[in-house]
Amino acid sequence: MTEASSANSSRRHHWRRGVIELAALCTTAAAADALADSLGFSGPALPCAAAVAVLAVAGFHIRWSRRHENAPPPTDTGATASSSAAGPDARGHETTLWRMRTTVRDEPGSLAALCTALAAWRVDILSLQTHPLSDGTVDEFLLRAPTTVQPEELTRAVSGAGGARTWLERADAHDLVDAPTRMLGLATRTALDSAELPLALRQLLGRCTIRSVPARSLSGQPLAEQVPVEGVLEEHLMKFRDPSGGSLTIERPQLPFTPTEFARVRALTELDNRLGQRVPPRRDVLTLPEGNEITIRRAGPSDQAAAREMHDRCSSGTLDLRYHGPVSDADRYLGHLLSPRFGRTLAVETASGRLVALGHLLWDGDETEVALLVEDAWQQRGIGAELLRRLVAMAAEAGCDSVYAVTQASNTGMVAAMRGLGLPLDYQIEEGTLVITARPAPVPARREVREIIRVRDGSGRR
Repeated sequence: MTEASSANSSRRHHWRRGVIELAALCTTAAAADALADSLGFSGPALPCAAAVAVLAVAGFHIRWSRRHENAPPPTDTGATASSSAAGPDARGHETTLWRMRTTVRDEPGSLAALCTALAAWRVDILSLQTHPLSDGTVDEFLLRAPTTVQPEELTRAVSGAGGARTWLERADAHDLVDAPTRMLGLATRTALDSAELPLALRQLLGRCTIRSVPARSLSGQPLAEQVPVEGVLEEHLMKFRDPSGGSLTIERPQLPFTPTEFARVRALTELDNRLGQRVPPRRDVLTLPEGNEITIRRAGPSDQAAAREMHDRCSSGTLDLRYHGPVSDADRYLGHLLSPRFGRTLAVETASGRLVALGHLLWDGDETEVALLVEDAWQQRGIGAELLRRLVAMAAEAGCDSVYAVTQASNTGMVAAMRGLGLPLDYQIEEGTLVITARPAPVPARREVREIIRVRDGSGRR
């Protein structure tokens, strides 16, 4: 009931009570007059006494009514007790944010039934988005619920109110942003940096698998299928064209995609395709202990020629430690390593503009791989350690739980750089290869935007 309707009801209630009290006073006066006539009394004495008695009773009634009007409502009535027993009381208790999605019938009253079921558990609906379907509607809620309410209880309550295929996951303060504002923010991130597209899609869609498949393998064999310009939407799968000629595939087995989500993803991918490859222009200038200045910046596909020249200046031993395979194949990996589709790359330049080091952050499922290559003449100067520190910080900002490096036990420089992070490390030997895993500290107040990207290049290597 609204405040206006409550006020109107209160006014009607007071009007009825006033009429009843006036009628009671008239009845009392008539009764007193009749009693005086029957007893044969005349004169003003008895009517005056009756009037005094009527006024005394009226005053007592008014005082009693006002005292009970201001009294708190009773707590032991049947209706109130049953309402309190319907779910935990959220007042004064910690709450949890949830994102919930459920499918309801497209008919009047279906949404009201859901809201009533959630209200019974003291759940506050902060926002609602609707995704129309041909045979129903998908309602997506942002909920604030008492911490005492379990996810299973919410799911059962929604199912009992007519919801089907209900999906629930934890949310945080970043989800409080309304849908248009969120889309504008994701579009801005995508426009500024090509590498942000997978992160934006992961934040938009939740937990999903994103596969970026290049057009051809390292050996020249075609890999990516021809995706229509408008894209492909299936129940748990979406496909789009990649500007490099490959394809972008998004899968979410636990939750079907809706046409609304497909339209949003297509808008972001079309924006990315129209803008082409782009890297933020930020450049940080550092001074090495011996006094030389170096510049650290983001690298992209345009740095491929400079990276090949650096390969030519590196020894075979350095290339072997980095790529774990034939040195002659090293140049073939650069197209994938420098593509923002598969991660982020930092480049180190000298004051003359020569590229002398590369650091790669490669998306690999729930984990993230880091790899370093420093030209022989510039090793043992702290460049690798600085690159690794920055890459791990970028992984933490992206919400990655762990970062691992694949190297050899003889690569003492990489081992020392990993130990220099000051993070807990796990060491594992796999077929003569050393895998060092670090777990970066999470960034405070940062939404988890970890994306799952698989890279297939036809050779099994990254």
